[in-house]
Amino acid sequence: MTKKRLKEIIGFVLLRICIGIVAFILIVILYDIISKGAGKISWEFLTAMPKKGMTEGGILPAIIGTILVTIITAVLAVPLGMGCAIYLNEYARDNKITRLIRMSIRNLSGVPSIVYGLFGVVLFVQLMHLGTCILSAGLTLGLMTLPWTITASEEALKNVPNSYREGALALGATKWQAVKTNVLPYAIPGMLTGTILGLARAAGETTPILFTGAAFYLPFLPKSLFSQFMALPYHLYIMSTQHHAITKVRPIAYGTALVLIVLVFTLNLSAIILRYRLRKRKME
Repeated sequence: MTKKRLKEIIGFVLLRICIGIVAFILIVILYDIISKGAGKISWEFLTAMPKKGMTEGGILPAIIGTILVTIITAVLAVPLGMGCAIYLNEYARDNKITRLIRMSIRNLSGVPSIVYGLFGVVLFVQLMHLGTCILSAGLTLGLMTLPWTITASEEALKNVPNSYREGALALGATKWQAVKTNVLPYAIPGMLTGTILGLARAAGETTPILFTGAAFYLPFLPKSLFSQFMALPYHLYIMSTQHHAITKVRPIAYGTALVLIVLVFTLNLSAIILRYRLRKRKME
């Protein structure tokens, strides 16, 4: 056996070990949550209002609140993020200003969520006088998701060969016609996938909504976008760490965690399915 072959075998073994460790940790976490939370899942748990300080009843307000906040996040982040990515990649010149903008966007992707939460309080709750509500929380999460959306969309646009653009321009198409007909159809699968993954991340965030409108116990559904709301991440946080009867409500906490995991998994799965179908359609 040659030295190069030995190094290759050792490298593959180390990679498999790393994959095995990650998979084992994931399986242990999922097994713990599913085994302790599946027994709590029922139609009543998913559709009933909370009762007696959240020691009984269901989590319907938390589910509805999470969905509404995620929708508002998508309304803000998706069009702005994709539009910004299209401009930066297709129209903006490569100079110091655009490089500074890109660097700022990358840095904003790594800013802790608590900073976005505090910024949301100042901008939406205080300066814009929206108050602590669904709209403030959704807009805050939208700002947090925006850098992720821009980065993912721009990378998808970069993967489209330049020959697609040059061919359209050579035939007399305008810049926008070339982007619309020869670039976006091939970049959209990657753009949507990155965007949905960003929304899945936002759906599980706790800190930004903690400051901008989330409440622990509201035994009713929100009446408007300017109402306070319950959300699964914040609800789980309180049930696991701050509740006055943690032992009693632990099954509810595990059930809530399982519902949140299913919600995030559904968003991730939808991104995979959407990307597969769009790519298959282009190949046909």
